Amino acid sequence: MEYRVMENINVRVSALGFGCMRLPTLGGDHARIDKDEAEKMLHYALDHGVNYVDTAYPYHQENSETFVGEALVGHRSRVFLATKMPTWLIKEESDFERYLDIQLKKLQTDYIDFYLLHGLNKKRWPDLLKLGVFEFLDSAVKRGKIRFPSFSFHDDVQTFKEIIDAKKWCMSQILLNYMDVEYQAGLEGLHYAEDKKIPIVVMEPLRGGRLVSRIPEDIMDIWRSYGEERSPVEWAFKWVYNFENVKCVLSGMNSMKQVKENISIFQRSSPNSLTAEEKDIIERVRKVYQSRIKVNCTGCGYCEPCPSGVAIPSVISVYNQAAIYNMEGDGSQEYKMLLDQQKGGDRCIRCGKCLEACPQGINIPEVMEEAHRNLK
Repeated sequence: MEYRVMENINVRVSALGFGCMRLPTLGGDHARIDKDEAEKMLHYALDHGVNYVDTAYPYHQENSETFVGEALVGHRSRVFLATKMPTWLIKEESDFERYLDIQLKKLQTDYIDFYLLHGLNKKRWPDLLKLGVFEFLDSAVKRGKIRFPSFSFHDDVQTFKEIIDAKKWCMSQILLNYMDVEYQAGLEGLHYAEDKKIPIVVMEPLRGGRLVSRIPEDIMDIWRSYGEERSPVEWAFKWVYNFENVKCVLSGMNSMKQVKENISIFQRSSPNSLTAEEKDIIERVRKVYQSRIKVNCTGCGYCEPCPSGVAIPSVISVYNQAAIYNMEGDGSQEYKMLLDQQKGGDRCIRCGKCLEACPQGINIPEVMEEAHRNLK
């Protein structure tokens, strides 16, 4: 296992982190973790050099932290344990301490190594500041309840920079993979954090599995064109861990096979190791995926608000993702969420307001009908 040093806090973490959001389950019920199998997987990873374990309050319908606490009994000193404050539940100042104590109890530990403010965005961030989140974090560190205040992030890069600049953070966790180079924090955010000497932990390096399952044949032909046989999984990880400021790459593993494969890959992971040929192959793959985009929408938002409540940019984004990753016709969890919120394409009444507003000239009513037909 390769290890990387977070120089700002002098901590040496495994390049592969064990993510506890997609553990094996019983009967397809996300709330029922297969504890026996998951514990075998976690212990195998620890025995083979993984020393970073990541969980969060809501994972597995609030059961992941409890599992991790049980599985780490007798092993706590071997790992850097990361979990996340449920920021959306913080309504008053006292909630900071209350939820931290709940998490410490579930995790069966006296302290948390990396305590992340979960999923920061431009809406949630100001509310936490008003409630005194910095004062709470500083106090929790002084009292030994947490060691390294950090945050995970889901918003645009400008918001990321604002949050990075607000505190001397120990670490930030961002979404990054070879397709999402300009999405959320992206590469610009990665390098901005590096300039500020803040290490990065990466989530979704495989884009929730989309980069390694149901791969179109034209994509596989490009991977096969390389002289050395290498799985799409390794290609995706290799791109992420090539960046020097990526100190740990999280993988939400749900089988022992995945654990063993990932450990094997990360035994030969090192920054700045991609050759010009390898970079070219990955870029070719990216371009082929991008060519599968259905609707050239920039997400500018000029079409909103829709009089009927359709979340137009979101519907288009989900539709494009389904087309890019060969998932049309299977339904989409993201689209089902939009339908549940009464924001799906089915609510379009063809009033034409969006047609007047769209600078790209997209026939939005037709796209809404097409997207709903393919995603419902």
